[in-house]
Order: sequence, then C-alpha cells, then structure tokens
Amino acid sequence: MSFEEQILMELKAEITARAERRRRTGRRLFTGAAVAGLAAAAAIAVPLLTGSERSAYAVTKNGDGTINVKLNEFRDADKLEQDLKRMGVTADITYLKPRKTCRGDRGEIVGGGSPEEWKGSASEKAVRLLPGGGMDIDPRYVGDGQTLVMAFTENEDQTSEKPRVLWQFAGYVVNGQVKPCVIADDPTWDDVDGPGRPPAGS
Repeated sequence: MSFEEQILMELKAEITARAERRRRTGRRLFTGAAVAGLAAAAAIAVPLLTGSERSAYAVTKNGDGTINVKLNEFRDADKLEQDLKRMGVTADITYLKPRKTCRGDRGEIVGGGSPEEWKGSASEKAVRLLPGGGMDIDPRYVGDGQTLVMAFTENEDQTSEKPRVLWQFAGYVVNGQVKPCVIADDPTWDDVDGPGRPPAGS
C-alpha cells in the first residue's frame, strides 16, 4: 500500500444532513468532510440544491486574494479547472462515484513525506473547506510547476430524505506532473468508520 493510499484510507471523515426538500427528483449533492492528505477537517453541512436551478459550481475572488468555490453538482470538472487556471491556480479535479477512489501514487505531494512535514505545508494550507458546500483556495500555496489535486467522492444515496454518506474531499499540492486518477474500489467504504457507514447515533 502506498503512502497516499494509506493516508486517504485512514483520514476519512463524514457527516450527515437532512434534505431541505423531500420530494426533489434528480441528483443531490451534499457538503461533506475533508480528507486533505494527512489532515481531516469536517464541515457542518446543509443540503445543496441541484438540477436546473443553478450551475454546477460558482467561482468568485475574495477580497484577501483567495478563491471561493461553491459546488452544486459533480460535473464540469474540466470547466472548473479552466476557470481556476484563469484565476492563477493550476488544478486537477476528479469527481468519483460512491465506493470509488483514486488508486496509487499521483505525484510528489508537497508535505507528503510524514505527518510532521504535512503540518504547515502548502498542501495543508492550499484549501480550506467551508460550511455549505464551499471551499476557499489560496493561490499563494500553489506555485509555478505545482498542481492542486482535488478528488470528490459523491453521496451513495441520492434519493432518500436522510443520506448516510456525504461527499468526501481529498486535496493536496503536487510538484511537477500529476499522474491520472486510476479509479479503483475504495476498500474502506464499508469499514466501521468508513464513508459507507453512518456515524453513531445517526
């Protein structure tokens, strides 16, 4: 097992939320927990409305120079990459189906050598998850020749009123070339603390 696979398996977190609309058809996307390399950060969540009501995402520039991304649906990853590129951030974005993960080494992770190296690294600081399905990206931590790699795994239950699993996020900065995401089964999905199991008391 590679170091990247180990940290993604060990540091998954998930939270639950009720849908604001009980009779909605089509896909629903929910905010979730962060699996950002070695650091896991859960975000308090509310459901996001999808479908024809809004675009897949929204990107805005904050006053402090960070970039706010609000996700509504898991689509148009290429377009989001292009928008971020125009705003100064090279990104590699992957949307994954439930029970799937990116397998193996995707490149040289900044701060990926150990927990000590991760703390305070560009990978830790590049993305901050926000309540409500958004995130702030700080371009200062994605330098020339570097790529912000982000992978999102969607909710397994898109129709029930109380989904068990919300989306997961894995994010880190890679030096040099990023290898393609090789999609594989997530062996931790049905673990007691894995993304496919509801939290205690839910």
